[in-house]
Amino acid sequence: MPDCYQPLRLPRSEHHPLNGHPCHVLRWGEADAPALFMLHGWMDCAHTFQFVADLLPQWQIIAPDWRGFGDSGWNSGSYYSADYLADLDALLQHYSPHAAANVAGHSMGAMVGGLYAGIRPERVAKLALVEGFGLADSRAAEAPGRYARWLREKQQPPAYQPLASLAAVARRLQERNPHLGAERAAFMAQALTTQRDGVLSYRADPRHKMVNPVLYRLEEAKACWRRIACPVQWVIGGEMWDHPMAKGVFDTLDERRACFADLREAVIADAGHMVQWEQPAGLAATLQSFFAQEQSV
Repeated sequence: MPDCYQPLRLPRSEHHPLNGHPCHVLRWGEADAPALFMLHGWMDCAHTFQFVADLLPQWQIIAPDWRGFGDSGWNSGSYYSADYLADLDALLQHYSPHAAANVAGHSMGAMVGGLYAGIRPERVAKLALVEGFGLADSRAAEAPGRYARWLREKQQPPAYQPLASLAAVARRLQERNPHLGAERAAFMAQALTTQRDGVLSYRADPRHKMVNPVLYRLEEAKACWRRIACPVQWVIGGEMWDHPMAKGVFDTLDERRACFADLREAVIADAGHMVQWEQPAGLAATLQSFFAQEQSV
């Protein structure tokens, strides 16, 4: 196992019942520093932002583990996107009840943040969407098969195979993310896994791999995006184009862009989907420039 990345700033670990569910939150920085809420993606955890947090010392970064990920509680059944909207609403109510929040999300976290900013526009001051511009549109004809698959998976939920070692996990992370260095890969291998009954396994609830019976409707997402009142920063990895999330999304970027009244974009070179792992300095600089900029009245 290679040497592990040594954080420059250690986060505080907090546990709160948010939206009636046990939620684990990491906080970097002083409590009186300006707050930046950072929302991780699918099968990830709050530690994913460690490398970026180290480069934003002027900010208090607040990052939850979404339900069923990291050290937050698991659901007793399936997971639905609306629950994450309610979890984010509860998170902001807990940490920023009287002020609109600065929010940055990656992948699934960006999708949740983007919907939320249109549903509750008064609660978000600025929004950064990192590699999370929605999913490919679905068709009504997909519904019967999706529901049938969901029923099968309810009867026999997915499970993980035991992991060989932390070193093997780190190597796999590097294979999927070619610009991820060995020390950061070792750090994330530890953050994403845990020992259960002596067996190394991923922290995330494997039921996240069940098919979502609720179809993704692009028109619904676009309706939410059109109601966003705050400035929005898109961040795109320069080598993202062959990622599965790009399918059906990047060929419709123009119609998605048109939904945002105040949009700017940044492309970060030598990065795929996991920008915060592969190019944390580039992402930190982009976020600092965007969130520190005075908002025009």
